[in-house]
Amino acid sequence: MTETPAETSPHIIRDPKGEDLSRIASVNVNGIRAAHRKGMGEWLAERDIDILALQEVRADGSTLTKLVQQMTESTGETWHIHEHEASQKGRAGVAIVSKQAPLATRTGIGEGHPEDDGRWIEADYQLGDGTMLTVVSVYVHSGEVGTERQEHKMRFLQYMLEYLPQLAERTDHVLVMGDLNVGHREFDIKNWKGNVKNSGFLPEERAFFDQYFGEAGYVDVARTLAGEVDGPYTWWSYRGKAFDNDTGWRIDYHMATPALAELATNPKVDRAADYSLRWSDHAPLVIDYRLP
Repeated sequence: MTETPAETSPHIIRDPKGEDLSRIASVNVNGIRAAHRKGMGEWLAERDIDILALQEVRADGSTLTKLVQQMTESTGETWHIHEHEASQKGRAGVAIVSKQAPLATRTGIGEGHPEDDGRWIEADYQLGDGTMLTVVSVYVHSGEVGTERQEHKMRFLQYMLEYLPQLAERTDHVLVMGDLNVGHREFDIKNWKGNVKNSGFLPEERAFFDQYFGEAGYVDVARTLAGEVDGPYTWWSYRGKAFDNDTGWRIDYHMATPALAELATNPKVDRAADYSLRWSDHAPLVIDYRLP
């Protein structure tokens, strides 16, 4: 039998969604135009995702809408696209793409701060039992020790610490997804010993995550489901043999309020089968939820 191109596409990951599950994913696309050109559309059209959080979109709303429509045209479904474009062209940008229309969307963390330009967007979805799910797509600064970029990152992490409990108080369920640019624990970075003085694994950065997953009341869903194992990593440098050797970082997260975290199952990092097939330096983090 001759297979169709879709069946032989190296970008497609076979993982049928279970009955009564909602598939929710997050990925830093490293530029939506480039990701589309390199094969993201084949992945998206076949992955049966219900809600998708995007980071580092680096495009305006009309461009994002056009590309998402092209990538999902074969599904015949209508997608609702909401984005927060950065004021500086070609930088940052976050979005939430979903099959279900949200009841409301918001941009900016809390009252909004200069540091969160194009880095935080929320969408509210009504669930089948009448409760509310608030989904967040967030892109934390990469930072650089000793620079203003690191100062912005540290302020943003502090804003998150202050705002996350407030967000949990005003809705039934919260799911914060995105590229948080910090490896929380030694399990999260292959070469952690060589990075203890670098942005992304600084003790003061990691301390915020102790609080997010402690007194702030959120659950690191992927780590909880994976257990105490290395990774699974979600980012690999384009340099050298980092991808081939799986010398990666786990810096992309699903952070959920506890009742929602209990509904999570089947975590997957959609790592490309080969370096040449990557459409971003990040891989999507995909988790199914048995939403009410």
